[in-house]
Amino acid sequence: MENVRTTARPALWLMLAIILVALNLRPSMAAVGPLLSAIRGDIPLSYSLASLLTMLPVMAMGMAMFFGISISQRLGEQRTVLLSLLIIGLATLARLFVDSAAELIISAVLAGIGIALIQALMPALIKARFPDNVALCMGLYVTSIMGGAALAASFAPLVMVQTGSWRVGLAIWTALALFALLFWWSQRSHLPNAVSAAAKKESFFANSRAWLLAVFFGLGTASYTCVLAWLAPYYVEKGWSEQNAGLLLGFLTAMEVISGLVVPAIANRSRDRRVVLMALLGLIIAGFCGLILSPDHLSLLWPCLLGLGIGGLFPMSLIVSLDHLDNPQRAGGLTAFVQGIGYLIAGLSPLLAGMVRDQLGSFEWAWWSLTAVMVVMLLMVLRFDPRHYTQHIR
Repeated sequence: MENVRTTARPALWLMLAIILVALNLRPSMAAVGPLLSAIRGDIPLSYSLASLLTMLPVMAMGMAMFFGISISQRLGEQRTVLLSLLIIGLATLARLFVDSAAELIISAVLAGIGIALIQALMPALIKARFPDNVALCMGLYVTSIMGGAALAASFAPLVMVQTGSWRVGLAIWTALALFALLFWWSQRSHLPNAVSAAAKKESFFANSRAWLLAVFFGLGTASYTCVLAWLAPYYVEKGWSEQNAGLLLGFLTAMEVISGLVVPAIANRSRDRRVVLMALLGLIIAGFCGLILSPDHLSLLWPCLLGLGIGGLFPMSLIVSLDHLDNPQRAGGLTAFVQGIGYLIAGLSPLLAGMVRDQLGSFEWAWWSLTAVMVVMLLMVLRFDPRHYTQHIR
């Protein structure tokens, strides 16, 4: 991908287009959790089977990452994003007509593929178009992803209540995809539809640092996908209404949005991101402990801590990966690898938590397991000394 700086006004419109596209990358998953009890009342679903609605699109996102860069090189940036938004929109619209668990899961997988094609492309595009503000623009992009999750988690139950149909609550987000598609199309003159034909395809499978970054991203994203899938059902089991549980998940994702905006801006002051990463992991650990030990007391504090921690960790994991390489094409390839392996790891967490819930009758052991994972990640952070980056990936 060519390193092409955009001038001020086109850059603002391009960033707005990226934000609108990013808003579409989570509603297909985030709307499911708050509506799960209504869906299970209509379609037979165990918790393990229901976990596939989050797990399979995340796994599809991981697998599609490995060919997403190749597709964007073949089609160009503009067409790749348009195709992806079309896939997401059609998969979301199809949920108006689903009558079985299999059809619901297929729609989730298709949306996951569309999401992956965009996520494989965007880090390299941002590094190429905004080389002087990578951390800030990545923060805006990832924050918008979480903003889409917040919208879906908060408003899907309200739509269901107003229309009397959970299918409408899932399918209404097609409108968001259509709006983003039209806006992206309107910006085609600011976004050259070509990628350097001479770009060298590089494999990171033999690089141990790339694997460390991928595992770190995957474990961090595991906490995000698990909370996205099971926080609302966890509180419904505690006696909360679907609407209130959905609003709680919406509040958590709103905290993610705030953290996703603020943390990368703070971290942008120094190339050494370790202190920020450790602080974020500490917030997540505190949030999970509160969720387990005192879910009904200070019930807004624990989602607040989780949201602030997860919301900052997600963009920072990608920013640390981008830090390792200066060339946008190579950095894009590295982040595609990191996300590909990472999403395959993260996709397992909702399934494992659903199986734990089916076997033990509670999500609390899943929260304890994720707390232990965050402690392991604290040790991994010590390896991210920017002075040694060039030794690991040349």
